[in-house]
Amino acid sequence: MKYTFPEHFWWGSASSALQTEGQSQQGGKSATTWDHWYASQPYRFHQQVGPQDTSTFYENWRQDIALLKQLNHNSFRTSLSWSRLIPDGVGEVNPEAVAFYNSVIDELLAQGITPFITLFHFDMPMVMQEKGGWENREVVEAFSRYAKICFDLFGNRVLHWFTFNEPIVPVEGGYLYDFHYPNVVDFKRAATVAYHTVLAHASAVRAYRAGHYAGEIGIVLNLTPSYPRSNNPADLTAAHHADLLFNRSFLDPVLLGEYPADLVALLKKYDQLPACLPEDSALIADGKIDLLGINYYQPRRVKCRDSAVNPASPFMPEWLFDYYEMPGRKMNPYRGWEIYEPGIYDILTNLRINYGNPRCFISENGMGVENEQRFIENGQINDQYRIEFVSGHLKWLHKGIQEGCHCLGYHMWTFIDNWSWCNGYKNRYGFVQLDLASQTRTIKHSGEWFAATAANNGFSEEQ
Repeated sequence: MKYTFPEHFWWGSASSALQTEGQSQQGGKSATTWDHWYASQPYRFHQQVGPQDTSTFYENWRQDIALLKQLNHNSFRTSLSWSRLIPDGVGEVNPEAVAFYNSVIDELLAQGITPFITLFHFDMPMVMQEKGGWENREVVEAFSRYAKICFDLFGNRVLHWFTFNEPIVPVEGGYLYDFHYPNVVDFKRAATVAYHTVLAHASAVRAYRAGHYAGEIGIVLNLTPSYPRSNNPADLTAAHHADLLFNRSFLDPVLLGEYPADLVALLKKYDQLPACLPEDSALIADGKIDLLGINYYQPRRVKCRDSAVNPASPFMPEWLFDYYEMPGRKMNPYRGWEIYEPGIYDILTNLRINYGNPRCFISENGMGVENEQRFIENGQINDQYRIEFVSGHLKWLHKGIQEGCHCLGYHMWTFIDNWSWCNGYKNRYGFVQLDLASQTRTIKHSGEWFAATAANNGFSEEQ
């Protein structure tokens, strides 16, 4: 069978500034929370590899964009670094950063690759975190200013903007589960961070609309379908609560302009609502987007709790559900994540039925594997497992499009093996192998397959 995708489909990949640029405190750039955290606790990072050792895009951007062209990308998403562009967060723009990003954008366009630009990808400037980060409304205002500066500098060439990448992740990592700085475990503070992130998003969207820029603006959300163990009402309620907290807490505001009433009632019941101002509702309503990026990696499987909650313990999401390991599930053993290709179809179907079928694209989907050097054959990594992963998801994506879902593209995470937060380079995701010692770049078998798929606007079952 041949899977052919719509005309002008976006074939590409995604990356981020912090994970690829390197030069983490050079070129006028100030420290991010990651630089600060690594300096104080390097043992928290795999093999103590920090953000200064990312994949040298700041130096090798021209070579890397040539590789994107070789992979037949017609689009590419990356992010700008707030701490590189405005080192003190609120003051003067760094001319070296402007020159760098201008060069990258111009080269992408020269190679026929449409730039998709994200404003914030987990990399809070440390000077902003010292003010309280997303807990402080001053930082929301500073982000809105940063966004407008980016639109003014680059908006004549960048037509696809995204305010945030996976905004739920800094909430979970930084304020619930201790895998991002500032390593707080406090649901009420997490709810405040999530709420202020939505306000920051909406403020940037409002600024974009006011500026009458030529393109469109959206957000990238990691949507993780919450599947109940069974149709028992208790399991269904558990899945509903997980969906409210981890998906709809951002999905509803950016698509519908308001929060789900069920979520507000749930947080109110447990006295976890963040402080709101009267004018916030109008701002959130103004934050409705033009284009949704969907990051999909794995499903979330839940069940009702098997035991009672200790009411003296601090409130956490797990008061409302337990995680469930479905028997027979297919796993990526290296990353510890379930592989469930139909999830991508279920996300698109939910958007079509319940959210008015918004314009969207798959902004990330990927498979991280440890020690890929095992699979080198004749100097090239033969990552057939990644080809099977991508093609399996594309089949379900194709089915969703055939049924009317308004999905415009597919971006893989990522084009080159890059640094992955506390995991360093433990798991490799790229279409291109990066040799850390020599910085040599070598296209993997999956990269060749993807290049052919993009060139053909699809693939055959036997390909």
